[in-house]
Amino acid sequence: MPDESPKEEILVNVTPSEVRAALLENGILQEVFIERAARRGLTSNIYKGRVSRVLPGMQAAFVDIGLERTAFLHASDIARQKNKTNGDEDIPLPDIGELVHDGEEVLVQVVKDPLGNKGARLTTFITLPSRFLVLVPDGDNVGISARIEDEDERERLHQFFEALLADLDCGVIVRTAAEGASGDALRADMQFLTKLWTVVQEQCRKGQVKTLVHEDLPLPARVLRDLVTSDVERIRVDSEEDFNAMKSFAGTFLPEIEPMIEHYTRRRPIFDLHGTEDEIKKALDRDIPLKSGGYVIFDQTEAMTTVDVNTGGYVGRRNLEETIYRTNLEAAVTIARQLRLRNLGGIIIIDFIDMEEEGHRQRVMQALEQSMVRDHARHQITPLSPLGLVEMTRKRTRESLQHILCEDCPTCDGRSFVMTADTVCFEVFREVIRQHRQFTFDEILVLAHQDVIELLLDEQSNALGELEEQTGKTIRLQPEALYLQDQFDVVLM
Repeated sequence: MPDESPKEEILVNVTPSEVRAALLENGILQEVFIERAARRGLTSNIYKGRVSRVLPGMQAAFVDIGLERTAFLHASDIARQKNKTNGDEDIPLPDIGELVHDGEEVLVQVVKDPLGNKGARLTTFITLPSRFLVLVPDGDNVGISARIEDEDERERLHQFFEALLADLDCGVIVRTAAEGASGDALRADMQFLTKLWTVVQEQCRKGQVKTLVHEDLPLPARVLRDLVTSDVERIRVDSEEDFNAMKSFAGTFLPEIEPMIEHYTRRRPIFDLHGTEDEIKKALDRDIPLKSGGYVIFDQTEAMTTVDVNTGGYVGRRNLEETIYRTNLEAAVTIARQLRLRNLGGIIIIDFIDMEEEGHRQRVMQALEQSMVRDHARHQITPLSPLGLVEMTRKRTRESLQHILCEDCPTCDGRSFVMTADTVCFEVFREVIRQHRQFTFDEILVLAHQDVIELLLDEQSNALGELEEQTGKTIRLQPEALYLQDQFDVVLM
């Protein structure tokens, strides 16, 4: 028998400068979305930009859309529009210089928010989403969501939109939510999107260059449009103003989900329900413990994310192979959930513990793939490599949870480690000698962390005495409560 779909709930927490939305499945947090007033996401926004620089060597161009950093437009993101009438998907990309030129005005859409030091990623292949559909103005066919598995339903939707698009010069992508929707509802969605596209074109014609032409919906409305499926039982929001706005939006565009929206008025913070706040904090940890006693380590770098599985304190009941298999099986489910929760994207390398039995390896891979089925982000998983690694990619359109909530540690300059007290002692010795060779003084005062001072007075006392003899100067030590372990100052008196 197929597994029953989990029951979902959406929580929306609103404060004056921040809105957070949490998607829970059977009471377990799966995804979190954060939008801050000072730093709203740009994905799906449409801009009227100007090409500022063409880069033939990269087959790309930089486009000024009025942001702090110029955005990036690759030839592959405009080639489909330019070659729309050619059905051959394998033709070589034209040279970027044939597609755009310096100073040209272009209508572009953001497909990736600025990440780190990189500007936003753009496309000229505009899409406009609604509840049931995504309008593709430069397309010419009908795409059906892969999550709609019933062949009869897929055929119904395909025939319906083939007939609807006969007189329209555009294409559509049918979203999962359209499964079972009536023809009137689908037709109304299509009419709304075509009118919206007309407005966008008019705004582009009248608007100034380097300005926003069309902005995507705020987070509470996007939640209703993008996250609500037949599995969602209720949506709770703790702000009366946003509750009314969401009810109004749903009443106009999504009447079938309006009854699900509830105003949460209890004193207990809404994100304390089901331990949501605690789960968000745990998602910032490097280590995630498994119920079996093992643990999973996530290391996020600019190039990729690595995931390492360890048995930890789990010793199993039968033999080593069984212990490893059980740990990997539990880790596969945990990893899939954490990838969604942390919103990790790009290249991901998973290092499962080596398994001898082929059946165990296959079942672990099946567990990983099955756990990723409900992920909203497009992803691809490759088979286990000869080195026992699983390579996968996950589409990254917005910053990860860590990048939104955290910043590089000022103590270690983002290295995630600090120098030991021993290392700092040797740094102090070298600085004293450096100062002695350059300046004239009577004595030296060393200011440092308490642990460093204690080490200088204990294990390094002989070395400190030799340094006083070498320099002929008295070295005084003073602990500083506010200094971090790798901070120190050498003051000449």
